[in-house]
Amino acid sequence: MGSGAGNFLKVLLKNFDVLAGPVISLLYPLYASVRAIESESRADDRQWLTYWVLYSMITLMELTFAKVIEWILIWPYAKLIFTCWLVIPYFSGAAYVYEHYLRPFFLNPQQTINIWYVPRKKDFFSKQDDILTAAERYIEENGTDAFEKLIHRADKSRSSSYGYIYDGDGYRH
Repeated sequence: MGSGAGNFLKVLLKNFDVLAGPVISLLYPLYASVRAIESESRADDRQWLTYWVLYSMITLMELTFAKVIEWILIWPYAKLIFTCWLVIPYFSGAAYVYEHYLRPFFLNPQQTINIWYVPRKKDFFSKQDDILTAAERYIEENGTDAFEKLIHRADKSRSSSYGYIYDGDGYRH
């Protein structure tokens, strides 16, 4: 092998993440997304739509924390490996992240509200509400039936997170 070809291979291997990154994270997903649009299956539509949502979130995170990320030397390689896991259909990484992290977060907003509950004040000098006072106020405003339905819905959402229902495309709900 001549020195020109050897130098080319060195440059290629040294910059593998720079060259492979756009191919794996943009070109292949773009091609697969167009094919998914043209197919009749919902499963591939969900896979690639989920991928693009995750890719957008990664990009926003990179833009937000760019000064910190530039100090993490392995970041380009870690991102490349993570992107491969999201993209390669054998792993269905995008579907996994969606089912286990994004979907529960967006489909159960009442759990998010319960986690981030911040008591409100009536005025500057009054005492903050605790959870019992807030529950009593909810019962006064909406009635006991509405409160029981709220509790039942919360219990149901917690118990249903362990038992999944599969649709025709093989996705859990």
